Amino acid sequence: MEISALLTSAGINISICIVLLSLYSILRKQPANYCVYFGRRLVCGGARRYDPFWYERFVPSPSWLVKAWETSEDELLAAAGLDAVVFLRMVVFSIRVFFIVAVICIAFVLPVNYYGQPMVHKQIHLESSEVFTIENLKEGSKWLWVHCLALYIITSAACLLLYFEYRTIAKMRLAHITGSASKPSQFTVLIRAIPWSPEQSYSDTLSKFFTNYYSSSYVSHQMVYHNGIIQRLLRDAERMCQTLKHVAPEINCKPSLKPCTFCGGPTATSSFHILSNEGDSVKGMELGELTMTTTEQERPAAFVFFKTRYDALVASDVLLSSNPMLWVTDLAPEPHDVYWKNLNIPYRQLWIRKIATLVGAVAFMFVFLIPVTFIQGLTQLEQLSHAFPFLRGILLKKFINQVITGYLPSVILILFFYAVPPLMMYFSALEGCISRSIRKKSACIKVLYFTIWNVFFVNILSGSVIRQLNVFSSVRDIPAQLARAVPTQAGFFMTYCFTSGWASLACEIMQPMALIWNLVAKVVSKNDDDSYETLRFPYHTEIPRLLLFGLLGFTNSVIAPLILPFLLIYFFLAYLIYKNQILNVYITKYESGGQYWPIFHNTTIFSLILTQIIALGFFGLKLSTVASGFTIPLILLTLLFSEYCRQRFAPIFHKYPAQVLIDMDRADEISGKMEELHKKLHNVYSQIPLHSQKPSSKAECSTPFANQELPDPEKLKPEEGDAIAKELWGFKGSEPGQEQHDAKSCPSASPEHLSPKMIELHKRN
Repeated sequence: MEISALLTSAGINISICIVLLSLYSILRKQPANYCVYFGRRLVCGGARRYDPFWYERFVPSPSWLVKAWETSEDELLAAAGLDAVVFLRMVVFSIRVFFIVAVICIAFVLPVNYYGQPMVHKQIHLESSEVFTIENLKEGSKWLWVHCLALYIITSAACLLLYFEYRTIAKMRLAHITGSASKPSQFTVLIRAIPWSPEQSYSDTLSKFFTNYYSSSYVSHQMVYHNGIIQRLLRDAERMCQTLKHVAPEINCKPSLKPCTFCGGPTATSSFHILSNEGDSVKGMELGELTMTTTEQERPAAFVFFKTRYDALVASDVLLSSNPMLWVTDLAPEPHDVYWKNLNIPYRQLWIRKIATLVGAVAFMFVFLIPVTFIQGLTQLEQLSHAFPFLRGILLKKFINQVITGYLPSVILILFFYAVPPLMMYFSALEGCISRSIRKKSACIKVLYFTIWNVFFVNILSGSVIRQLNVFSSVRDIPAQLARAVPTQAGFFMTYCFTSGWASLACEIMQPMALIWNLVAKVVSKNDDDSYETLRFPYHTEIPRLLLFGLLGFTNSVIAPLILPFLLIYFFLAYLIYKNQILNVYITKYESGGQYWPIFHNTTIFSLILTQIIALGFFGLKLSTVASGFTIPLILLTLLFSEYCRQRFAPIFHKYPAQVLIDMDRADEISGKMEELHKKLHNVYSQIPLHSQKPSSKAECSTPFANQELPDPEKLKPEEGDAIAKELWGFKGSEPGQEQHDAKSCPSASPEHLSPKMIELHKRN
């Protein structure tokens, strides 16, 4: 690929980024778009931002960049949780390590590659990208020691930074565990595969078992029920509440007289039919007909509560029965994190589901070979023109040739990749994950494997086939074949960095789908209310993208270092944009407690080892035995470092330390908090919670004081905005007549507007 094609792709994507970022800095200031660009602020603050009426609303400004840069890590931790902090530390790690890599490789490796052979160089924009790769060195070159030394510096810097980051994040996870002393999940164990007995219910079987074997630590339990009629009624009522809330204000419940279609006489009509009394709404229904035993079916799963955290930890780690397929235990997730739908799946089906999802994911990987091969054909038009002569006319037009080879392939690949995350999330749900955080983590791993395989390996293999190169004939030839194939794809990887990196970040901050939906709701549906859906940060898409660019940076560092400045720009933009989105848009309802970091660490180690293997193949092709001999110990040292980190830090991310939990139990017993925690356990894992117990948000109910002018949320620090939110909602609860106001805004939000029989049903649950 020529440098001119790369410059064309870079120019197109830079223009897209400048336009989108300028539009964002204007659109975020418009009052109609606050629900799109300040979703988290509105949920936490519960009020609208002051509306400015001066011309600055329509002038782009970089103020959001300054605010994102000035927010400290402690403020981010208080506002968004540990997962958000860990993610941004991944970005910061990438900036640090690739700054070192870029300085070393641009200053020393790139000049050696460019002047590797005696030749007459063209102007830079007319040169081929292969001139800047290690392929330009002649065999037996004495300058290969520069590449070997650079490889040692890169590996040492990456491993050193990885160690310090792993140690810091491990301490942060321990602080996260000790700082969540009131979390009910630490006292709770999820029991599945409860054996069936025809003589008694699942609840009686479980109570008898734990009373017999865990009498000193067992407190109580909460059964899991089949999703039945009551949950469907509540879900439908909540949707109806949202629908009625968006009805135009002129619609009312007063009857009106309209002429009859058939006889022409007046007919009383009304938008809503008002029942004469509450009893008409539940005609003939007795309370016994709505009991959990008749409308909700018990499932062989339950949440079991223990007296101490240590008791719950021990019960979750041991086999409760001689049959491992019965009485299966796991530490319970947080109540908001429970994926209730999967708790209904019989435990014996889980292993079959995992095999089925694995087969489906692998099959989808092979199906995806078709578009990837087509994309590689677009990057190799010169080779395809020999097989398809009609393409020669296209190649004569220089600009079209540059667009097709430099810009179009990466755009097509990104469009195909939009179908991958939803499908992998669906596969993860089919596996039977018990929590939403585990499901998202599983989807993250699947998307990561899929991305690395298709973007890196399949592109290399398909490009080799199109260029009629030999594909791997034996395992021993893998390093040499990778060494031949990677430099030829350096141009495509750079254009992919432009499109999937720069342009995707600009689209992320613009939130085009949410913006279009907000426009449709206000213009087409005539909905003036700032209703919105609170979003969760898409870790399952952004972490794989971050790791993919890390892989491309490491593998091309000593081979084709021209990509490194573009990657650095991506990481700097990612830090500012993701930080802004986490602070303003995405809300944290559940998190994994930093468990994404081991994925990042292991993938980075894989990228380093793959880089060393590719370099080893190149040193062999260039007949440099000294460089090859020094590379083999480097691979072994990297593997030893990885094993040390796995033994030293990884267990902290998979298990709770008993020492920490026992200290927490003793502290609670001394302070007298233990009994209070026990009283709260039974209600937190209810499948049918009262709406009044849910956090208030505009997505669920109209917020009181919505038109009240409060301080600009952009000028508040995250914890200050949360403090104002708590003060506002505390004041709201003490206002006289507030219950009536809430009921008018959203009838389902107050338990007083439920029938007495429904309230009795809630109390029974």
